[in-house]
Amino acid sequence: MNVNTTGLRRGLKIASAGSVAAIALGFFSAGAANADTFVPLPDGSITETLVDGTVVTVSRTGETANISPSMGSTPLHRNVWVSGSTKVELSGAGAEGGRIEPGYVVACQLTLGGKGGADTGMSSNWDGESVKQTAKSAGNLSIAPGQAKNVKLLDLEKADDFGGELHTGANTFKGKSGSVTWADSTIGVEGCAGYAQARSYVKVTVSTASVTSNVTLWGQPFSIG
Repeated sequence: MNVNTTGLRRGLKIASAGSVAAIALGFFSAGAANADTFVPLPDGSITETLVDGTVVTVSRTGETANISPSMGSTPLHRNVWVSGSTKVELSGAGAEGGRIEPGYVVACQLTLGGKGGADTGMSSNWDGESVKQTAKSAGNLSIAPGQAKNVKLLDLEKADDFGGELHTGANTFKGKSGSVTWADSTIGVEGCAGYAQARSYVKVTVSTASVTSNVTLWGQPFSIG
């Protein structure tokens, strides 16, 4: 992975050994928060076979959320620190690596249904297209009732083909396996007058000589107040 750590934002720290990336985001310590609610979330995995026979297995372990009222001390503000780890394993003659993009969908007064797995399980009042249009990296998030936004956990910087800066929310790995770990990644939610939910996802893109395909593993939805 050719990543230039200079310019990584919000205190992102990365350590790479082969195809493994460890990510820690956020300036605030979860231990300093008052009246925190700690939520352990279930592990999950999905295995899909691509049309050329390549087998892709995506697993998620150790996911937790630590929910706290914001320092703003109003019902419109809340903070959540999220942690977890994901691993991708490939098998098949054409498997040569891929891209791992972890993130969270955060919704205000919408229900992110389902128990996790391959299906998004989103209820009918959640507009997936609006999430694609409002994607941003982890940090403070302004969200109004009836909205859902996609929060990317990674903001990796590297040089593009012309020597300029290229930012990506995905970790690229080579070979048969790769992983990403995030620890106390901070999401601050502002402007939500009502209940709010969040749900993790891991989007994996695999390209072989015959096919390019995406496999997405969804986590269990949880309330953030």
